Amino acid sequence: MSRVDTAAVRALLDQHAELERQLADPALHADPDTARKVGRRYGELSRIVKVLRELEQARGDIAVARELAADDPAFAAEADTLADRVPRLETELADLLAPRDPHDNSDVIMEIKSGEGGAESALFAGDLLRMYLRYAERHGWRAEILDATESDLGGYKDVTVSVKSAESVKSAESGVWERLKFEGGVHRVQRVPVTESSGRIHTSAAGVLVYPEPDDVEIELEDKDLRIDVYRSSGPGGQSVNTTDSAVRITHLPTGIVVSCQNEKSQIQNRIRATAVLRARLQALAEEKAQQEASEQRRSQVRTVDRSERVRTYNFPENRISDHRVNYKAYNLDAVLDGDLDGVLNALVGADRELRLRGA
Repeated sequence: MSRVDTAAVRALLDQHAELERQLADPALHADPDTARKVGRRYGELSRIVKVLRELEQARGDIAVARELAADDPAFAAEADTLADRVPRLETELADLLAPRDPHDNSDVIMEIKSGEGGAESALFAGDLLRMYLRYAERHGWRAEILDATESDLGGYKDVTVSVKSAESVKSAESGVWERLKFEGGVHRVQRVPVTESSGRIHTSAAGVLVYPEPDDVEIELEDKDLRIDVYRSSGPGGQSVNTTDSAVRITHLPTGIVVSCQNEKSQIQNRIRATAVLRARLQALAEEKAQQEASEQRRSQVRTVDRSERVRTYNFPENRISDHRVNYKAYNLDAVLDGDLDGVLNALVGADRELRLRGA
């Protein structure tokens, strides 16, 4: 098998078979978190197994067609068609086996924050939230708002969302982080604000931060490093919407990171959710620090540590979306805002794939 380590492939096939056996055991599904992790890994390996089997089938069919071509020349053309398909499958398999982002199958936590533009920016943050919620729905993912501060006009000053894959992933779908990791950065909008009476186009922006949600064992939290405050949940303009102190704010004293959660009904659940957000942010901080200390050049144009750089523009008058990292441009902004993000994300994934295959 050219360009592929046969022993490594065999090990992956064995692991895939073992995971399939585990997923068939009802006892596994008594623990949803473990079942989801097993399912994610199974889905990742299923993509490799599918291409591998197609490649083996194509090679076997070529041998048969060439043997039959001695008696029937029509089989020679079939053999040539199959032979053209083999290099494409080999390239796809090499891509799947290439070193990958270790978080690709992780769930994610997203933060959307209004920026320059005041009320219009908050409204745009709300548009981005709806876009991601619809995208998650299209992929069968579970999205949950953990914390939100609404603006008076109905947008969001900031909102935190958890996006998780299905509990048992038996398909070859991409992981949540694998797709949404490219969304971090400043998103710019150009349109006529609802507050603009003269019809002038304004430019405003909202920031998106994306973190892979770590497993509990990855980030250790010590009680002495945490300050935990409880308060009442609030709605737009600070209006109280709860009569009990169920909302939770956690401050990580060594780093100064502050996270909060108020959308769960109980203080305990809000604390669990806020802790998950804190773990994700600490993991992202640790990885960025490690990259800086190693003085490594960033390997990808589409993975950014500098969250301040503009990544995308949404132009309403032209119905245009532009991603500035890969020179992507399309005129289906209305569909994108309704959750049809695959076009722009495929362009970003493709650029990342090309860099990985070149070893950049």
